[in-house]
Amino acid sequence: MVRREIDRRAIAALSSGHLATDFANGVLPALLPFLVARFDLSYTKAGALVFASAAASSVVQPLFGHWSDRRGAVWLLPAGVALAGCGMALAATAASYRLCVIAVVVSGLGTSAYHPEGTKFANFVSGRRRASGMSLFSIGGNLGVALGAISTAPVLLLFGRWGGLLLALPAIAVALLLLRSLGYLQSFAPERRQARVGPGEDRPGAFALLLGVVALRSVGWFGLLTFVPLYAVALGHSEGYGSNLLSLMLFAGGAGTLAVGPLADRIGRRPILLASVVSVPPLTLTYISLGGTIGIVALALVGVCVVGTFGLIQVMTQEYMPSRLGLASGISIGFSIGLGGVAAAALGAVADSVDLETALYVSAVVPALAIVLAAFLPSPRGQQRLAPEPVL
Repeated sequence: MVRREIDRRAIAALSSGHLATDFANGVLPALLPFLVARFDLSYTKAGALVFASAAASSVVQPLFGHWSDRRGAVWLLPAGVALAGCGMALAATAASYRLCVIAVVVSGLGTSAYHPEGTKFANFVSGRRRASGMSLFSIGGNLGVALGAISTAPVLLLFGRWGGLLLALPAIAVALLLLRSLGYLQSFAPERRQARVGPGEDRPGAFALLLGVVALRSVGWFGLLTFVPLYAVALGHSEGYGSNLLSLMLFAGGAGTLAVGPLADRIGRRPILLASVVSVPPLTLTYISLGGTIGIVALALVGVCVVGTFGLIQVMTQEYMPSRLGLASGISIGFSIGLGGVAAAALGAVADSVDLETALYVSAVVPALAIVLAAFLPSPRGQQRLAPEPVL
């Protein structure tokens, strides 16, 4: 019988790994203003760094997911965390643009290794409350991105270029923690428990629709991640102010994650996702066109809508493809990161040829196309609406 409760020890370990992995991902956008000044980069080259990270994170990720489904690869958890953190720390200290690209790619490979295995095990340890469990897993990643973004500028301003090595410390610490937890986590794997991976049949049509929603949202999201700090500097603010805006967006998304998971378990995945997709374009336009306090609040709400539903999307992915949990997660996350990286590079070219504000307007308009696809998404068959229970 499927357990109802979420195993807190296991989800805490997995969420910590997610935090350390995505800490490295949060470092990169906050690092861009420093790299632009150090190497005299164009917006196109700055966007290309995001593309390099995204390509490394996305292209290989489905392969890691397939490997995980076929053979099991729990060791990818500590290995992915270590690669992600150490690679990004080396990027912060790189002496040339080329070395920076190589280090960013190494970090991206670590991200690619961790996410499919992490999301698969988050499913295993969450019992019947998969949306709530995936939200707890996702909150680690959300906090990690936000902490990476808010920590980078102070560390580099205080300790200089070589202080970037300090950014590897969270990854090293958590990788050691995960090494000690591997035996406990492995006990939840269906191979050990001789349990089914998931209920129901695969629904590739619904999965393809969901990928379309993810892809269109990723264009806007990666545009904001890449260019909000640079836009702040272009308006006359400091690098630290730009990092703080980014962190606000990400922390707000983390707070949203805690509410979205339990809500989706109770009233349904699809209506929550559709509401978030509808809200993102007008909120982004509000940030760009109005600015000020209203714009900052709108930017925070974009974080709630996008980051807050990341775990929900992963649950829907797994419920549409229950026999291929690792592969489905790898494709979903990899596709979103990969297309987001392409979008960042393309939007950088728009910013160079027109201006940065136009690139941000494109980031607002493209996600509106996702509304049509989201409206046709079927409700996941594996979903079971649960009665309220005390908040974890």
